Amino acid sequence: MSTALPNKSNRLTLYIIIAMVAGVCLGFMLNQYFADRSSIARDKVLEPFSILADIFLRLIKMIVAPLVFTTLVVGVAKQGSVKTVGRIGGKTMLWFICGSLVSLSLGMIIVNFFQPGASMHLPLPAAAAGTVAQSGLSLREFITHIFPTSIFDAMAKNEILQVLVFSIFFGVATASLGEKGDIVIRAFDAIAHVILKMTGYIMNFAPLAVFGAMTVVISKQGLGILRTYSLFIGEFYLGLFILLAILLFAAWLFIRSRVPALLRHIKEPALVAFSTTSSEAAFPKLLLELQRFGCDEKVVSFVLPLGYSFNLDGSMMYMTFASLFIAQSYGIHLDTGTQISMLLVLMLTSKGIAGVPRASLVVIAGTLATFKIPEAGLALLLGIDPLLDMGRASMNVVGNSVATAVVCKWENALKS
Repeated sequence: MSTALPNKSNRLTLYIIIAMVAGVCLGFMLNQYFADRSSIARDKVLEPFSILADIFLRLIKMIVAPLVFTTLVVGVAKQGSVKTVGRIGGKTMLWFICGSLVSLSLGMIIVNFFQPGASMHLPLPAAAAGTVAQSGLSLREFITHIFPTSIFDAMAKNEILQVLVFSIFFGVATASLGEKGDIVIRAFDAIAHVILKMTGYIMNFAPLAVFGAMTVVISKQGLGILRTYSLFIGEFYLGLFILLAILLFAAWLFIRSRVPALLRHIKEPALVAFSTTSSEAAFPKLLLELQRFGCDEKVVSFVLPLGYSFNLDGSMMYMTFASLFIAQSYGIHLDTGTQISMLLVLMLTSKGIAGVPRASLVVIAGTLATFKIPEAGLALLLGIDPLLDMGRASMNVVGNSVATAVVCKWENALKS
């Protein structure tokens, strides 16, 4: 049994890689074929491929809210006391806040150093030229939005932050009931395992979804997209590699020689996130792999769901990078104080964003409006956003994996 799981995992990883390569090749051929033809005809041909990716992401989104709910309730309730929940929660949030500040600051430093938008010299558009609706969020709206009016509505809309709040209250209340609560814990634990079993079935469709998604992106954008924005893409991915090095160094400070083993366990979830441009798609598999690595199930069930709302390192680095790139493109100079203010605004508004494709654009749009930067600048990024989303989604997975492993180490809950 112990050898069968890694072999099966390696086969799925291989299939995903093959699907990515095949999707790029087919997408390039379709891009060349439809170069001088109607886009309507191209879209009809691509529709079956986009359906493959859409179905997979819908299946994943179908199980994320109930999986977060059941695992977090069990994770909180099994801690046994409010004091324990507060201790682990405090350590977790301390790590998340530090990680967020590092990620946002790194994006700000790199974009200021390379100035990728300075050469574009775009004229400021008319006030009504925004292509993305303003979505600024006041402090009051943000805070009140955290608390659900209905758990069923929150789960139906996949409002993960609201599900988290309800789950924590539910788990603490369950823990306080003593023996009566044990019945609820066992029931939710069983439901969580059923959903994890469903996850295994759904993950078998990942190669088809990856093939479809890559075919659509390359056929529409062409390989030329890599050349057109190569400078921007290269500098952003350089930032991601620096962030990866920082995260792995932080992990080494706490778990030392076990860092390579952690990377082996999370490689498949990171690859799924990279190829589907959705860190949310990797959540169920990541939950399993961290337990196989040696993290205690109770801590994983508590920390990882929180991380998906509070600790999206790749997405946060992208937000400062993209916002300042757009400002540079229009020749808008932002002094250091203003940029730090932007960093703090993003620190707040990024919490609770969904780990799904293009979720970051909504937060960036609100930030641009706050600092009087034309929202029309987002159009500069829409074409390459899928390529950028791949990197930031996989970095979200790495960041949450490191956070979970470190908190487990702090709690002496990391098995050797």
